[in-house]
Amino acid sequence: MKKIISLALVFAMLLTCSAFAANKGGLPGGTKLIFGTGGAQGTYYGLGGVLAGKIGETTSTNVTAITSGGSKANIESMEDGDVQIAFAQSDVAAYAYRGTRLFDEKVTNFSTVANLYMEQVQIVTLNPEIKTVADLKGKNVSVGAAGSGVYFNAVDVLKAYGLDIDKDIKPTYQSFGDSVEALQDGKIDAAFIVAGAPTTAVTSLAATKKVYLVGLDDEHILSLMTESPYYSKNIIKKEVYGTDDDTTTVAVGAVVIARDDVSEADVYNFLFGIFENLDEITAAHAKGAELNLNFAVSYSAVPYHKGAVKYFGEKDLNVVGK
Repeated sequence: MKKIISLALVFAMLLTCSAFAANKGGLPGGTKLIFGTGGAQGTYYGLGGVLAGKIGETTSTNVTAITSGGSKANIESMEDGDVQIAFAQSDVAAYAYRGTRLFDEKVTNFSTVANLYMEQVQIVTLNPEIKTVADLKGKNVSVGAAGSGVYFNAVDVLKAYGLDIDKDIKPTYQSFGDSVEALQDGKIDAAFIVAGAPTTAVTSLAATKKVYLVGLDDEHILSLMTESPYYSKNIIKKEVYGTDDDTTTVAVGAVVIARDDVSEADVYNFLFGIFENLDEITAAHAKGAELNLNFAVSYSAVPYHKGAVKYFGEKDLNVVGK
């Protein structure tokens, strides 16, 4: 009798599991992906956790979001096989694919999954006398971790204003969280933080201090975009951090990339889990409101993964694949 009950129980469990799998969308045959995001106080990690949860909940692909050193570290980790999918700034992904700036050699074993949202160049200070980029001359300024994408964003913005990062400011090389602590302690005057606003580190700072964002004017933005066309003009609304006015700045895209050997099903499911569940994602993270299919297919520096080509093709959107 016990044996019959046990067999019946096993059969019932198998039916339950089959029904659960059948209710999931996307493509069958998904596997496990490690998703490289960014620092614990950045937008990559916060949003990445939300996306990973929703993808695992709604498809056959399981995604684990982990903290990382950001764009360059993510690309290196993918090359080493430690992560299969990751966030990267649009400019940093282009550097890797072309073998420029941060990369001595071309890295071409990855593809684009989607362009998700804009990452603003946020120049954060607690000093109301620092009103323009030119006012950073002679100041102690965090320019991101050494060799990071943020560092080169700082180089580009300072150059547009005729400033040299090594000669005209006193640079320090810190993560977002460390930059905020240094600002609070009065050890630095300003910090470059390149991430989607609102950024956790800056939001935390604004909760206890009056935060100011240094804006860029149209003339220098035009100069910057002419020199580096991967930037675009962007506005950070005053409500984001409680600043006195809206702040004009520039931004780059936040792109998800994947190793070429990641299966078509897994990348398809990654996109399915996001774009078929935008309302739930938006309810969990503010950046969800910025996700849309047209922007997702707008990146041109790195060809798209075959799974992305399939998913977007079903939405009547064509992308260039490998």
